[in-house]
Amino acid sequence: AKVLVVGAGGLGSPALLYLAAAGVGEIGVIDDDTVSNSNLQRQILFRDSDIGAPKVEVAAVALRALNPFITVRPYRQRLTAETAGGIIADYDLVLDGTDSFATRSLVNAACVAQSKPLISGAISQWEGQLSLFGAPGPCYACLFPSAPADGLAPSCAEAGVVGALPGMIGAMMAGEAIK
Repeated sequence: AKVLVVGAGGLGSPALLYLAAAGVGEIGVIDDDTVSNSNLQRQILFRDSDIGAPKVEVAAVALRALNPFITVRPYRQRLTAETAGGIIADYDLVLDGTDSFATRSLVNAACVAQSKPLISGAISQWEGQLSLFGAPGPCYACLFPSAPADGLAPSCAEAGVVGALPGMIGAMMAGEAIK
């Protein structure tokens, strides 16, 4: 199988590890961020020695070390309207672990346009959610047609998150992908 994980942060880290351990043949990971000290309490893929390094490059090394029989395709970039369709076209399934409503909407639109199943996860403070959107059927935009009002859905950086929560939701995302 070919699985794309959008976001190598709190949700993407555990999802990536479990997908690699399960032997998913090809894993794409897209993220334009670097590892920072504040990531370490919740992003289990990274170590203190990784601070400053691109998340996708660290992820690729760690996943290949866990399972040398898989292919890892790192994309060190932000997903955009121009690139989303082309990148997503190469995969059977997409996992979205981003914390941006705009990016979630962009991923959903590209998945709907290509009839690709999407697993979407989100976390904040002490709670998380995950949804599987298949084609045909309802999509992310059907559930969330517009962005939440300012302050209603703060990011982890704004509101904080208990460190174990992204691990639990990210592992559940991987479980749904493997199913």
